[in-house]
Amino acid sequence: MPSEPTIRILLVDDHQMFIDGLAAIFSDVDEIQVVGKCLNGAEALKQCQAANPQVVLLDINLPDMDGVEVCKKITTTHPNIKVIALTTHSEGSFISGMLNNGAKGYVLKNSDKDTLKKAIKTVHRGETFLAEEVTEALIQDMMPNNKSSRTLIPKLTRREKEVLALIVEEYTTQEIADKLFISLNTVETHRKNLLHKLNVRNTAGLVRSALEHKLLH
Repeated sequence: MPSEPTIRILLVDDHQMFIDGLAAIFSDVDEIQVVGKCLNGAEALKQCQAANPQVVLLDINLPDMDGVEVCKKITTTHPNIKVIALTTHSEGSFISGMLNNGAKGYVLKNSDKDTLKKAIKTVHRGETFLAEEVTEALIQDMMPNNKSSRTLIPKLTRREKEVLALIVEEYTTQEIADKLFISLNTVETHRKNLLHKLNVRNTAGLVRSALEHKLLH
């Protein structure tokens, strides 16, 4: 019986330990070959050309670019490459953002090895793969009169809370970058994520939502 063809995958995540762990998981999977590991969006775009992957596992939170933007650029420039979002975000806005910009799969980081393998093989065949929790989140998000989605307190990372607090205190992007010792691009990435999570369009909305949900306490 002939063996399955090897699927070439590219891993993109800003945490070295996580990306190394993923590579180790796939090291003993004959039908999956890791052809590259990238820590940011710019590197991922270069490796899509140089390493010629067939599937990209892409985190949404990257230090230099928004993952949704990276996904759109990859799928536009390399239509044969399939992108799977691999993230901690289960909010409907993130899921829709990735799917609307070309992602063929969406998997949460707490998924097991078998789920990841299934996701990779599914999108490689040209089909869409959504983890069970992701499908449930999308259904909840689409439900009419779903008050729970509007009243649910968003989950923010420690860094997002720090950035939000400084935005509320009227710090500029440059001042936030200097105070937290991060780049301007990273501040903008956190700001975009906050807009997504809090479902608002501008700084005034961020401030209002932070106060409404008591996110600064």
